[in-house]
Amino acid sequence: MNIRIVWRALLVLLLDALSLLLLSELLSGFVLDGAGAALGAAAAIGLLNALIWPVLARIALPLTVLTLGGAALLLNGILVTFAVDLLPGAHLDGVLEGIVVTVAMAALTASFYSLLAIDEDDSWHRNVVGRQLRRRGKRVESEVPGVLFLEIDGLAHDVLHRALAAGDAPNLAAWLRDGSHRLSRWETDWSSQTGACQAGLLHGSNEDMPAFRWWEKDRGTAIVTNHPRDAEELERRQSDGRGLLHAGGASRANILSGDAPDSMLTMSTVLHRRRPIGVDYAAYFARPYAVARTLVLAITDILRERRAARRQVRDDVRPRIARSRSYAAVRAWATVVQRDLQVASVVGDVLAGCPLVYTTFLAYDEVAHHSGIERDDALAVLRDLDRQIARIALACADAPRPYRLVVLSDHGQSQGETFRDRYGETREDLVRAACDPESTIAVEEGEDDALAYLSAGLTEVARDDTVAARTVRTATRRRRDDGVVTLDAEVREEVDRAHGGEVPELSVMASGCLGLLSFTREPGRMSLERMEAIYPLLVPALRDHPGIGFVLVRSERSGALAIGAGGTHFLDEDRIVGEDPLEPFGPHAADHLRRTDGFAHCADLMVNSTFWPQFGEVAAFEELVGSHGGMGGTQSHPFVLHPAELAWPEGDVVGAERVHRVFRGWLTGLGHEGYASEVASPGASTRSAD
Repeated sequence: MNIRIVWRALLVLLLDALSLLLLSELLSGFVLDGAGAALGAAAAIGLLNALIWPVLARIALPLTVLTLGGAALLLNGILVTFAVDLLPGAHLDGVLEGIVVTVAMAALTASFYSLLAIDEDDSWHRNVVGRQLRRRGKRVESEVPGVLFLEIDGLAHDVLHRALAAGDAPNLAAWLRDGSHRLSRWETDWSSQTGACQAGLLHGSNEDMPAFRWWEKDRGTAIVTNHPRDAEELERRQSDGRGLLHAGGASRANILSGDAPDSMLTMSTVLHRRRPIGVDYAAYFARPYAVARTLVLAITDILRERRAARRQVRDDVRPRIARSRSYAAVRAWATVVQRDLQVASVVGDVLAGCPLVYTTFLAYDEVAHHSGIERDDALAVLRDLDRQIARIALACADAPRPYRLVVLSDHGQSQGETFRDRYGETREDLVRAACDPESTIAVEEGEDDALAYLSAGLTEVARDDTVAARTVRTATRRRRDDGVVTLDAEVREEVDRAHGGEVPELSVMASGCLGLLSFTREPGRMSLERMEAIYPLLVPALRDHPGIGFVLVRSERSGALAIGAGGTHFLDEDRIVGEDPLEPFGPHAADHLRRTDGFAHCADLMVNSTFWPQFGEVAAFEELVGSHGGMGGTQSHPFVLHPAELAWPEGDVVGAERVHRVFRGWLTGLGHEGYASEVASPGASTRSAD
C-alpha cells in the first residue's frame, strides 16, 4: 500500500479525533472518556461512512433532493449517534445531538483540512464514487481524450495575468510554468456578456443577440437572457442540434446547453431536462457531511461578505455600491453552494468518462460585480476557484480515459463609478428629460446571476412529477410564473411588464455600460431623421453627455452612424468627420458596430458609455462596480488557458463564434468522431477568417 495514503489516513483520523474531543468538551449531550474514546469514535464513524454511507446515500437520494439536503443531515446524525454509542466511554443523548456534532465536526475538520492543505473530498470521490460507477457499469472506457471546458465567468485576460504573477492562481500558474498549458487572449463581440458569448462558444452563433436584455418589437416583449423561458427561446434560435456538447457532452451551470444530452442548472433546459434531477446530484450527496460542510462554508462566506462590505464603507473605497444582507446570502449560493454542486458533478462526469463537459463558475463574476474586479474578496474567490480546478484535475488521474483541461472566460469586466454616482442621474432620467415619453419600461438595475441560478435550480426541481417537485411548487407558488421560479422581486416585475399588459412608448434597458433605447410602438428600426423630427433633443442630449462615448443610430440618408461629442463615424462608408468616437475602443470597434447594426433586433439607439483609458474605467448604466456588456477596457478581452498541444490561431481571435470553431477543430484533432465529418461549423459564416 502507498505509504503516503497510510500517513494521510492516519492524519485524517487524528484530526477527526481531535475535533470530536473538542466537541465533547463544548456540548453537554456528548461524552467522550478521553483520547482513546475519541480515536475509537473517529475510527468507527470513518468505517461506517466508508461501508454504509454510500448505500444509504444512494437509497435516500430522492428524499435528500426533496428536502434540499435535510435528509442527508438527518442520516449523518443517525450514523454518528450509532457509531458513538457502539463504544464504551462514549455517548450521545440523541439524534439531534448527532446532527449538531455532524455540523460542528464539518466546521472544525474543514478548518483543519484547509490549514494543512488536505482535500478529503477529493480522495472520497476518487475511491467511493469511482467504485460505485464501476459497479453499475456507468464508466465509459476510451483512449480518445475527453475535454473539460472550465469557465471562470467574468475573469479578464489581464486580470488573470496579474493574478498569476501575484500568486492568486498558483495551480494555473504551475501549468504555465511547466509548459503543459498556454495562455491566449481573444476579443468578444460588442455584447460582452454571458448570453451572447456562450451562444457563440457553445452553439457557434450569437447572431441577433445585441445585449443581455433587449426589446423585440415584432413580438411586443423583452428578452432577458438569464430567464429560463427566454434562454430556451434563444437556444431554439441558435442551435442546429450539433452544438459543442452534442456528442455525449454534459452542461453544468450554463446559460445555454450546447445541445448536451445531460444538463444541470442550465437556464435553457431547466424546464425540460433530459434525465431525472437526482442523477446529476448523486456525486455531491455521495460524500458524508457534504451538506453540513456546504452549510458551514456558506455561513462563513456570508460573514466574510458582510465584513468586506463594512470595510469598504469604513475606508471609503471607491468605486463601491451598497451591498445588502440579502445579497450576502445570494453570494454564498454562487461562491459555495453552486460551486460545490458543480465540482462534485464534474468530478462524477470525469470518473464516468464523459467525453465533454462545459461548466461555468459564477463566483468570481458575482463578487467582482459588487466588490470590484481586483479587490481582496474577488481575488480570494479566484484563489478558491483555482483550488477547485486543481481538484478536478487530480480526479482526472483516476478517470477511465485521458482528459484535456481548458480553462477559459466568456468575457471580462471593467471597473468604474456607475453613471448614476458620477453624474447624479440615471440614463433613464437623461432620456426622459430629453423626450418626455408617456410611458417607459426601464431596466437599469444590476443583474443578479447568482439569484437567477438559484431560481433556476428550484425551477429545475419543480418541473418533475415527484413529491420533491410538488413541495417546491407549493413553497414557491407566489414566485412562479408559467412554471418558472423567480426569486428576485424586481426581475418578476420586469418579466410581468415585458410579457403582458400595454406596450410602453419607450424601452430603456442596460447591459453594463451598454444601453439600449427602443421606441416600442414604432414599426421597425426608427431612423435618425424620424427621431430628430419627433424627439429633437434626444440624440444631442446623449451625444453631448460626458458619460456617453458614442451612440449608434441608423440614418435614412447615411446609413449606420456612430455619433460622439467630437465627431461622427460613418460606418457604411468607413468615413470619419471630426474626431473618431470609436478610437478609444480598439481597432475592431467599427466592425462590432456594423455587425450589431445588421441585427433584426438592434435597438433604435445603442449607447456605449465613455471609456477613460488612463484609468481603464467605464460608467455602467447598472448599479455595479465591475461591469460588462459593452466595449471599453478589460471586459472585452477574456482568455483561454489551453493545453500546449492544442494550437491557437495566429493573430487576433475576434468573436465567440471564432473561438467555437477553434474548439471544434481541437475536438476533431483529438479524435471525437461526432465532429470529424462536418464540412463547416455553425459559426462558419462569421466575419473572421480561419
